[in-house]
Amino acid sequence: MAKSSNSALVILAFFAIYVIWGSTYLLNKIAVLELEPFMLASFRFTLAGLCIFLLAKIMGTSLRITKKQLLNTLIAGVLFLSIGNGLVVWALRYVDTGFAALEISSQPLIILLLMRILQGKKIQPMSVVGVVLGIIGIYLLVSQKQIIAQEESIVGMIMIFFCMFCWAYASLFVAKADLPTNYFVNTGYQMLFAGIVLSLMSLGFGEEWISPLAWSGEVQLAMVLLIFLGSIVAFTSFNYLLKAVSPEKVATSTYVNPIVALLLGWYFLDEQITLQSIIAAAILLTGVYFINTKKTLAIFERFKR
Repeated sequence: MAKSSNSALVILAFFAIYVIWGSTYLLNKIAVLELEPFMLASFRFTLAGLCIFLLAKIMGTSLRITKKQLLNTLIAGVLFLSIGNGLVVWALRYVDTGFAALEISSQPLIILLLMRILQGKKIQPMSVVGVVLGIIGIYLLVSQKQIIAQEESIVGMIMIFFCMFCWAYASLFVAKADLPTNYFVNTGYQMLFAGIVLSLMSLGFGEEWISPLAWSGEVQLAMVLLIFLGSIVAFTSFNYLLKAVSPEKVATSTYVNPIVALLLGWYFLDEQITLQSIIAAAILLTGVYFINTKKTLAIFERFKR
């Protein structure tokens, strides 16, 4: 019975990182067109973190963690969310949701290169093919005339690349770091710390803070979905799956998120899907597939132990 229950939990967790995370690009885009980006992200993660702590208390889950775990959740929260997500929200002001999702799908390539640079891990032959295809796919994606012609789009694209490096480094850090064993508590601390840092970033950049009561109904709904589904459900699912299943299975979200984001952006925001974007997506995701082979991602298993 327990095995069946665990299987159901894994399936639900995969649905969360596949579909819910894929939809957060659309939700963030809707909100950031009306709200300041760092204020938006701060509001989302601070409330999500507080809600998680409240739920943990109701369920009788202890929030006690060691000083080392406190520091590690702070580092992970800042890298994953304050920078890794906050700057993506900012970039969505200037790039389409599908473009952002496709660019971020090359993250396994960044992780592989960081593992080579920082830990000296050998890149497997299949992964070399993946890297080459990934570079070709990224080039085709970012070299489109409508992107090059818009200076702001280029800035957004560069910021997304920086976010990917932060997220990739955080993934390597989390794999070996001493973190709270309870996934819910772990997520809560990361969210809360990220929200606090984002609020400081927002104040530092002089952003205008607007009362939620003054937001449009569309933005209010987007924020509710971002907090409860995109933050609490999906990020907790992500932390759970990092420990519950093999890394190559978690990495399959890389293929699904961009497709979900592309379709939702096209349907709800009338974003254009060009032939070059489709070709770039096919080549890029094929490259990611080669990178995410069992031989390559067996390296991640050693980090988990």
